[in-house]
Amino acid sequence: MTLSVRNVAVAAALGAALCTALAGCGGGSGTPASGAADRAARMGTPGASVPPSAAASASAPGAASSPAAAPPPAKAPTLAPGPNGLTPVFERAKQQSDKTVALTFDADMTSDQGQRAADGEHFDNPQLISTLRSLKVPSTIFMTGRWAEEYPDQAKAIGTDPNFEIANHSYSHHAFKSPCYGLPALDAAAARADVDRAFAAFRTAGAVNTVPYFRFPGGCYDDQALRALSTAKVTAVQWDVVSGDAFAKDPDAVAEQVLTGVKPGSVVVMHCTRSAAPVTEEAIHKIVPELRKRGYRFVKVSELIGK
Repeated sequence: MTLSVRNVAVAAALGAALCTALAGCGGGSGTPASGAADRAARMGTPGASVPPSAAASASAPGAASSPAAAPPPAKAPTLAPGPNGLTPVFERAKQQSDKTVALTFDADMTSDQGQRAADGEHFDNPQLISTLRSLKVPSTIFMTGRWAEEYPDQAKAIGTDPNFEIANHSYSHHAFKSPCYGLPALDAAAARADVDRAFAAFRTAGAVNTVPYFRFPGGCYDDQALRALSTAKVTAVQWDVVSGDAFAKDPDAVAEQVLTGVKPGSVVVMHCTRSAAPVTEEAIHKIVPELRKRGYRFVKVSELIGK
């Protein structure tokens, strides 16, 4: 597996408006971008497939019932601390001969978007979760604490389903390094507390399948951010395949980007938000059978880290 304590560097190019949508999910250079590239990078799925260095209801609307609750999972594997005790960073499985791939989905909601949700904006995507269930695709959902508060029933349904594991994407979706695509920045003490608050939100919702993994908002981090989280005992999880699903309108293009980028041991970043990633579920219907045809097996991030 790859350990890194260098700044994230993502080349982003996706011509979709995001000024009034979700800000700062995955992938960033730590320096302000501009125009469409900035807006796409805020979702963490820039259209250009340049790898960075660095949810859902129990069933689809109208489905009859929730899956049976799972027992608490075994302790998830983590990486050893990096140099000088810094939080370790995982990007792709070290064992790259095994044709496994982890699909990860960021369930984004920032701390100030409650009114938009109240006005009818959908930051969830129940149909995507239902599709992952029906296709039997184990997945890791990187969830913000604010999302879990807005959709507690869905957070519980995901977090009690053995098909999924919930990882931490912060509570507020504020930046852990500045600059980071215009996101408000947290100082070290606030950053550490933000992580704890997100885990608390998962527990309050009733999620039990939680893992000690963390994804930086905007994908932006540096040594100071890694040092701030060192006492949280989490492994920071980045990715090596950018799906480009942020505000994409063509599911075929999203699928092609993923299929072109996947290698054995890959971590793919996608999104679990209807308003900000409206074609992700449709793209999954193309991605999953094709990768299986190529001999790939879908796993959670915990399985990749445990190799």
